[in-house]
Amino acid sequence: MKFSKNVVKASLAVGLIGLAFGMTSCGKSAAKAENVKINILGYGDNSNSEGQTFKRIAEEFQAANPNISINYELLYDDAYHQKAVARLASGDVPDIAYMGADARWGQEWKEAGQQIDNVPYYPSEINASLVPDFFGTGMKPYLPLGGSNYCTVVGVNMDLLNKIGGKLPTTYEEFKALAKLCKDNGIICLSTHGADGWVWGSCVMSGIIPRTTGDTKWIEKACNKEVKFTDAGFVEALDVLSQWVKDGILDPNAAITDNGTGLSNFVNGNYLMYIDGQWGFGESNLGDLSKHLKLIPIPAVPGEKSNAGSIAGAWQVGYGITKKGASDPKVLDAAKKWLAYFNSSTETIQRLQDGAISAPILKNFTLPEGMDPCIAEKATLGAYPSCYVIDSYLSGTANDTLNAGMQDIVSGKQTAKGLAAAVQKAFDAQ
Repeated sequence: MKFSKNVVKASLAVGLIGLAFGMTSCGKSAAKAENVKINILGYGDNSNSEGQTFKRIAEEFQAANPNISINYELLYDDAYHQKAVARLASGDVPDIAYMGADARWGQEWKEAGQQIDNVPYYPSEINASLVPDFFGTGMKPYLPLGGSNYCTVVGVNMDLLNKIGGKLPTTYEEFKALAKLCKDNGIICLSTHGADGWVWGSCVMSGIIPRTTGDTKWIEKACNKEVKFTDAGFVEALDVLSQWVKDGILDPNAAITDNGTGLSNFVNGNYLMYIDGQWGFGESNLGDLSKHLKLIPIPAVPGEKSNAGSIAGAWQVGYGITKKGASDPKVLDAAKKWLAYFNSSTETIQRLQDGAISAPILKNFTLPEGMDPCIAEKATLGAYPSCYVIDSYLSGTANDTLNAGMQDIVSGKQTAKGLAAAVQKAFDAQ
């Protein structure tokens, strides 16, 4: 399946309507800095591509700019958030930090007064108009890595679907029928890497809540105490998990499956469908399957009231120059140079290939010839109704309780009503 550059470019444009993204490209070299050190709080670790990519770029940048010293700390998941809070509290503020603008990725930086407008520091190749006005003030406190981070994505092995004589489901009854067809052919209909607890909230439930509640912003309202986690619509959303298992759609072993195993099973044809964020579907980890891949929202669920095909997306996080980093002209100059290098056109293309981003916002960007068709497939995700990601709003013990509880529902150890009550109790105590 081939995509012309014009078709892909058009698909990317359609996929970006109503959303805002951010990437950069190398700009003109700043004035030569002598013996300048920039401190960076980065995201990732040695075991994941984000951490590996950061380290590689840091080494390359250091070699190309011997007069600029990079002092970085690289942390992942909860360790990052804990250290960010601790460093800010102690006054050990980095010059550049991995951040966002929502509650999960931006709150600590905003409260510490370290988020400033980064638009003046964007390289000239950036189309700043495509970066969202997060706070309605025009301030854009960081440079997102790429397009909206679609989280509730279902990858479908279309080659396998055709071989077993199936079709993409448009109703829940069709979904159940497809699950039976998969069972008859010795394969699993749907799975995910549920051993990673966050997956249940970010990649599964975020796309289901709008269907059973009829509200794409339900999670925001719950966190604002306008609705409760014990409300019927939320309980019905949680109950989808147990119904999926009962109807043979979802593999109950998904609750204990790690990402390496899950992705391997998907690539090898043991699963017909796999739930992950868009970042999980890149040509570098799918092999030949990338040529037969279709990306869709979670199919129709029982109890669905509205918002059919809703797909959860959050603004892509990225790196921003802090107030502290901008306070010294020499450090600021070096930091701007780092942002340009980190988000160069070459790195943008690499992130597309790796699945780290869904779309860049470099000016006049054209997808290179020969790029895998699964990259263009991601552009179609923007055509679906957008809804909120749970952990962009819900945090702390309540979010941890929800994620662990959903694993227990899939394993048959918890009920939807019981979990809803536990989440509400944890939320009230926060």
